[in-house]
Amino acid sequence: MNTHFKQIAAVLLFLLSHFVSVQAQVKLPRLVSNGMVLQRNAEIKIWGSASAGETIGIQFIGANYQTKADASGHWEVKLKNLKAGGPYTMQIKASNEITLSDILVGDVWLCSGQSNMEFSVENASLRYPKEIANSTNPNIRQFLVPQAYDFNVARSDYAWGEWKSADPKNVLQFSAVAYFFARELYAKYKIPIGLINASLGGSPAESWMSAEALKAFPEHLKEAIRFQDSTLIQQIEREDNARSDAWYKALFAKDLGYKNPSQTWFSPSLDASDWLSMKVPGYWADTQLGAVNGVLWFRKQFSVPAAMAGQAADLNLGRIVDADSVYINGVFVGTTTYLYPRRWYKIPAGVLKAENNTIVIRVVNNSGRGGFVLDKEYEIVSGKTVVDLRGDWQYKLAATSDPLAGPTFVRWKPEGLYNAMISPLLPYRVKGVIWYQGESNAGRPAEYATLFPALIADWRNKMAQAEMPFLFVQLTNYMDKQDQPSESSWAQTRESQQKTLAVPNTGMAVTIDIGEWNDIHPLNKQDVGRRLALAAYKVAYHEKNTVLSPNFESMQIKGNKATLKFTNTGKGLVSKGSADLHYFAIAGADKKFVWAKAKIVNNQVVVWSDAVTNPVAVRYAWADAPDGANLYNKEGLPASPFRTDSW
Repeated sequence: MNTHFKQIAAVLLFLLSHFVSVQAQVKLPRLVSNGMVLQRNAEIKIWGSASAGETIGIQFIGANYQTKADASGHWEVKLKNLKAGGPYTMQIKASNEITLSDILVGDVWLCSGQSNMEFSVENASLRYPKEIANSTNPNIRQFLVPQAYDFNVARSDYAWGEWKSADPKNVLQFSAVAYFFARELYAKYKIPIGLINASLGGSPAESWMSAEALKAFPEHLKEAIRFQDSTLIQQIEREDNARSDAWYKALFAKDLGYKNPSQTWFSPSLDASDWLSMKVPGYWADTQLGAVNGVLWFRKQFSVPAAMAGQAADLNLGRIVDADSVYINGVFVGTTTYLYPRRWYKIPAGVLKAENNTIVIRVVNNSGRGGFVLDKEYEIVSGKTVVDLRGDWQYKLAATSDPLAGPTFVRWKPEGLYNAMISPLLPYRVKGVIWYQGESNAGRPAEYATLFPALIADWRNKMAQAEMPFLFVQLTNYMDKQDQPSESSWAQTRESQQKTLAVPNTGMAVTIDIGEWNDIHPLNKQDVGRRLALAAYKVAYHEKNTVLSPNFESMQIKGNKATLKFTNTGKGLVSKGSADLHYFAIAGADKKFVWAKAKIVNNQVVVWSDAVTNPVAVRYAWADAPDGANLYNKEGLPASPFRTDSW
């Protein structure tokens, strides 16, 4: 028995010693890893965990550093004034040894916001094939932060993540805006650029703010506290999933297109002589069918040039509301489950014929107006050959249903993204922030005027960088055009963004001319990156001769004319594409705005209307999508929308 107990004791002792040894090992956060980019010319931290009191030594670029872990096992070493360069190797020695390789020193930018920052190069791949093919640059790198939320704990690390260099494969997962921004900076300064991409589609600003910052916004803080209850989250997600699953299951069961397995509606041989006709693009609410939700099937016959027959090709179906499954000649070629992404599908070789091709699209619409978004391309492309699919399509209703109530989107609740996606990177020194967000706060534009500056202050405080450059994108043009001057929450949100320029060391990229009225995710991310880079040159790199977009400064009224003065006029103001300025509106004391005439005089803008004898206010580009607004400076940058009133 004694021998038996000794054996057990020996095993326990081995396991205990092994456990202690494992616990003693130095561990690093995900950001501090192979391929990382460290901020130059600043005090930076290398940090991690170890056993309490353990001594840690670091060797980096010919220098030695030493520290001890505190009682909780945390340790950090500060490195100062590293010069741009690399790649370097870092050795970390304690009870274990870690060697980090391929380290660069340059400028690190935190890239955050909602879907237009998240929007990847891959999502714009058809627009930028050459840029992708020529993207190899080991000096431009991205760390993609895992998308997560936490309402209870400000996390200290990420579940996964690694630094990746730009090349035709890796760049597809880069934020498109951030990549083009980095490319501009590298071209100008020839130093490594690191991008920390912490973004999430649909997220409002309050989800990126700490509990401390939310104290100034009691309703948001109350909501954040409410969602600290994990049982509440589980209940909401369970109910949301059950409701959605039941809706789609019932719809599928009713779908006439699948009723006959031997002759489904995607079969090329189906007799569709009784199907109705509709113009594509368009919405079926505008047809004799009217506004219904459920499943509709669409089909069209087409021919292709003989040279395209049998060849692989690209299928571009614009955007479809809400979900689609696509078949060509009975072969499934792709599906998308929600309304926002572009429908870019690949047609495999051997599918297309010269004559009598059939394309079938099953469209599921769960609320609102279903159909094919207007002013988009609907075509098959092979090289330079394009087959236009717009025009008359046949369609048939397969199943109807009541609208599906939307989900709760727990991940967008206040504080959650800050705790899970921002908190872990706080010790990592950055050059500055680029931010593309605001669409999800556009319904509360007045609040955004205080919420957004509070977010900037919060991040600067938490990162201990009081003057950290913070550059942001003003909302672009989007939604239906208006024939007459009108109110606009998007215009008010742009105004709130413009007012944020009063915060020191901020810069704004005006994009009012490069959006798409029918797409909240415009493809032109290259010019957005370029304009953010211009803001960086001025705010972060102090390039004195950099000119940004014109901004309204002051107004003087004489008689029936208002004379407007602007900052950032550069080499001078111009009207782009026309001798006349467009999208100016003017009002008298009755607050009724009418379209105005406007002209550039001595680098100022004079505005008037024969219908307004005594003007008191002027607005410019004050709309969701101010099509035709054309006040620019000679550097090619559009003036920011504005109003002189505060009605």
